[in-house]
Amino acid sequence: MTTQPGVQPDRIDTNNPVACAKWAKKLDVTEAQLHEAVKAVGDVASDVEMHLKGSHSTTNSDRMEELGDS
Repeated sequence: MTTQPGVQPDRIDTNNPVACAKWAKKLDVTEAQLHEAVKAVGDVASDVEMHLKGSHSTTNSDRMEELGDS
C-alpha cells in the first residue's frame, strides 16, 4: 500500500457513536458488526472493510485446511 507522506489512513473510532453510525451506514453493516470487525482487524477503515466483505487473502493451503483436506 502506498500513501503520500503525512497522509494517514482513515480510522474508525469505536468510542465515537456518531462516527460508528457513519461507518456502519457506509459499510452497510450493523454497529455491532462494525465493533466486532474493529476488534478483529484493528481500526484502519480499509482493513475493516476488507474483513467485512470477506476479501482477506488466503493461500490455497489455507482454503484446503478450511475444507478439511490437508
